[in-house]
Amino acid sequence: MIRLVCFFLWLPACLWIGCGNLVSTPDLRPAAYTAWVTGDTADVQTQPLGGLVLAGGSTDVDAAMRWLLQRSNHGDVLIIRASGSNGYNDYLFSRLGERVNSVETILVNTRELAHHADIVRKVRQAEAIFFAGGDQANYVNFYRATPLADALNERIRAGAVLGGTSAGCAILGQIYFSALHDSIVSDEALANPFDQRVTLGYADFLKHPLLANLITDQHYTNRNRHGRHLTFLARAAAQTQQPRGIGVDEKTAVCVLPDGKTLVFGQGNAYFLQAAATLPETCTPGKPLTWKAGARAVRVVRVAGAETGTAGFDLRTFQPADPTGVTYWYAENGQLIKP
Repeated sequence: MIRLVCFFLWLPACLWIGCGNLVSTPDLRPAAYTAWVTGDTADVQTQPLGGLVLAGGSTDVDAAMRWLLQRSNHGDVLIIRASGSNGYNDYLFSRLGERVNSVETILVNTRELAHHADIVRKVRQAEAIFFAGGDQANYVNFYRATPLADALNERIRAGAVLGGTSAGCAILGQIYFSALHDSIVSDEALANPFDQRVTLGYADFLKHPLLANLITDQHYTNRNRHGRHLTFLARAAAQTQQPRGIGVDEKTAVCVLPDGKTLVFGQGNAYFLQAAATLPETCTPGKPLTWKAGARAVRVVRVAGAETGTAGFDLRTFQPADPTGVTYWYAENGQLIKP
């Protein structure tokens, strides 16, 4: 059963003293927030097993979400979202056949709520934390540089399993596309890598060590995002040496163990990108991107998803088990060139 809990923890804004004397006091009411709880509301303390789930959006991949629940070690699962409702509660608590203590969804849709002591406490008690989809600009605007972000990074260091789908996956890399000025398609990004919509963040939000120097992208093939992802890497190459990327198709998820080994679940593909040491030949405002580097600007490893998970890529070394599947992408005068 899902319990909808609207929290109003407050002290009176004014106190009556004597007969008819009204003494005003500061309004100490914390902001109300909405949460849906399924399972035991009492905190259970288990040692989470760590890891990451990077989901590409659209329909959730059951096997990957079971993996997330297993990595919680029967703990408390927290869904954080900036819009929407409680669709994950019954799905995670009852339908996947994995035992967890609770699933709670919290709607954190203002920056004020990201300072709420009760919400921060619940983050610190969670063994698994998952970000739903929506608009990643909201996550960035509402959560970055807040006590909520601090608590999330504490849980990462403590070994909680972390995941996200679509926009929720977009914010997980230490380099991230913030979409603060709306989204952008590949042709537009390649035509002008400094379009105002190409807004990137660098190591100032979530800091999972397995995603250092790395930017994710989602809905990858369905929305033809290969070219914009290469453009993001071209921009990032001026800030950090040989940035990396993970692109994930819809109905597909990359699960990452704490040692960096990956499993790709689902119907589509995952793409592991690494930039060359050579900087782009042309990456300036108002001009089409050219990044050839001898036709090897970005090394790409494609791993097909499967119901049982496809192994074969290591995030720590950023190397595939089978090097024969390596290809290269590059850009010339705003055109993406790939096999």
